[in-house]
Amino acid sequence: MKNVGEALETPAGVHQEEHATGERSTRNRVARSILDHGPSTVAELAGRLSLTQAAVRRHLDALVADDVVAPREQRVYGARGRGRPAKVFALTDCGRDAFDQSYDKLAADALRWIRERFGGDEAVVAFARARIAEQAAAYRKAIEAAAPEERTEALARALSADGYAATARSAPVGEQLCQHHCPVAHVAEEFPQLCEAETEIFSQLLGTHVQRLATIAHGDGVCTTFIPKISPQTTDNASASTAGRNPA
Repeated sequence: MKNVGEALETPAGVHQEEHATGERSTRNRVARSILDHGPSTVAELAGRLSLTQAAVRRHLDALVADDVVAPREQRVYGARGRGRPAKVFALTDCGRDAFDQSYDKLAADALRWIRERFGGDEAVVAFARARIAEQAAAYRKAIEAAAPEERTEALARALSADGYAATARSAPVGEQLCQHHCPVAHVAEEFPQLCEAETEIFSQLLGTHVQRLATIAHGDGVCTTFIPKISPQTTDNASASTAGRNPA
């Protein structure tokens, strides 16, 4: 039997609820698009989601008010053109948490226990390397099946399948591998060995020295790794840089 409220609910109330549900769904799509593609402009979001820019701005205003996204100046790589940089919207820590289904506290507690009982930071490094090496088996297959010039893109697709929302893009004298999401970002804030082991395995998989320019765990919006153009001379002499923000 319906309760009194349900019995007296008007069609207008039903329509209002349907409208609110649709608004929430679209707002979630906007946030998810930023998660998958990284910091985005209003125009980019409108194009990806087939929405008007006015609609995107309305949803972004609500997401900013809820501390899910935050506006910031667009980072420019290379020479900057004339005019003001475009404003982009990036997920906040709160926004990332809304997508995470991780057990951050449990993972951090486990790593502290490993560090205290089994050899300090060296034990954490050993764990981080073993963890990423196990993941890398699938990444290696994807890279080996790709042409040399497509290996960074192949790695990005493999990382995306593991929840890292990764993309590859051209950069001066090389490429940039961008991970727009990191399932272990909060744990990596305390244990940067996780980032360092990941950087090492990227170098091994791609057969060249790579440089980590930014990490979500360090407070950046995207984990960014620079990969120089691979030459035959570097293929057999790969080494990895230390994870973290570029000192320059």
